[in-house]
Amino acid sequence: MVFQIDFKSGKPVYLQLVDQIRYAAASGALRLGDPLPGIRPLAEELRVNRNTIAKAYTELENQGVIETVPGKGCFLKENTSPFTKQVKHKLLLTEIDEAVVTAHHLQVDREAFLALVRERLDYFERKSQENT
Repeated sequence: MVFQIDFKSGKPVYLQLVDQIRYAAASGALRLGDPLPGIRPLAEELRVNRNTIAKAYTELENQGVIETVPGKGCFLKENTSPFTKQVKHKLLLTEIDEAVVTAHHLQVDREAFLALVRERLDYFERKSQENT
């Protein structure tokens, strides 16, 4: 699983991580019983404080998305139900709209924006293949 943190977004890092894990659970990228990365290795990978990862995991546990098994780690909880296709579509549209508005404000033209989207899709596809 690949996580990406944007330190310039203004959104707290732990909430970015919470959102990404929730979306992974909703999309099926994370399945029932799948382990989450350990706090220390994930903190090192993302170059953030371990407490930030712990705070994200605590928030996910409070939301009922994950459960912590002492001595074993954190796992996707059984009662986590994936979003319906319609809800996934709406969530994605919100993110796309935000990116389009940002591109407009930065005066990035359509072709440059689409080229950047393709580049990012290719990047994450390569990164995903490296991790499997």
